[in-house]
Amino acid sequence: MKFKVLTNPFLHFSNFDSTIFNRSVVICMCYGKIEMKLINKNLDMKKQISLSLFNTICLFVFTILLFSCDTLRKNPAPVAQPRRTNTTANRRPVSTPARKPANNRPAAPKEKPAYTNSSPSGNYRKEIPQVVEVARTYSGTPYRSGGNDKNGIDCSGLICSVYSEVGIKVPRISWQQSEFGTEVASIQEIRPGDWVFFVPEAGKEGYVSHAGIVTDVRNQQEIFFIHASTSRGVREDNLFSTYFKGRFVKAMRPF
Repeated sequence: MKFKVLTNPFLHFSNFDSTIFNRSVVICMCYGKIEMKLINKNLDMKKQISLSLFNTICLFVFTILLFSCDTLRKNPAPVAQPRRTNTTANRRPVSTPARKPANNRPAAPKEKPAYTNSSPSGNYRKEIPQVVEVARTYSGTPYRSGGNDKNGIDCSGLICSVYSEVGIKVPRISWQQSEFGTEVASIQEIRPGDWVFFVPEAGKEGYVSHAGIVTDVRNQQEIFFIHASTSRGVREDNLFSTYFKGRFVKAMRPF
């Protein structure tokens, strides 16, 4: 006799249910892990987005500040000028005359004035002894540049003053005197009343720096003239002395 072994259906069901339950638990755990990862990932993305947004805002603010500083540096704010108070009431404005524009053109050289020979009335030869006599009254007068009297006188001033006392007007400056009258052709023709002229350095050409009046012609080697020496005052010297012979340049006959 065979016996049929009966299995407990509840037993089989419980085993099946346990397996399903275990699998469900595993699936739930996996799903939970996946969901947690997704949540963490979303959180990380939100953090990154927030950080990026924060960095962008900071960069934007920094750019604005940098641009503002650069603008202020290029265009500084104007400094307020202190207001001036008028201390004097009802002050009238002072009118300043307009200045003429400067003329940059070189000045034209001054022309030397031309002197005409105005011979004195009568025979000038008769006036020469008086000219010599008046000139000798200045002997011993100290030298003074620009002087015109016996307190002090220079060489050209002596000629001008002597002739003024005689009543004859002649130039005052030595270079003008050297062109006044007629030039004497040679030393041998010099006579009293003539004017003699000298340059600063012996044996060299130059401007006329000294003058005198011939007072006495004794011979061809003794021609005396009166002049205002810078070191010894008014005195008479020989034209042929060592100092004056080398500096003599010309003689003029004024009339």
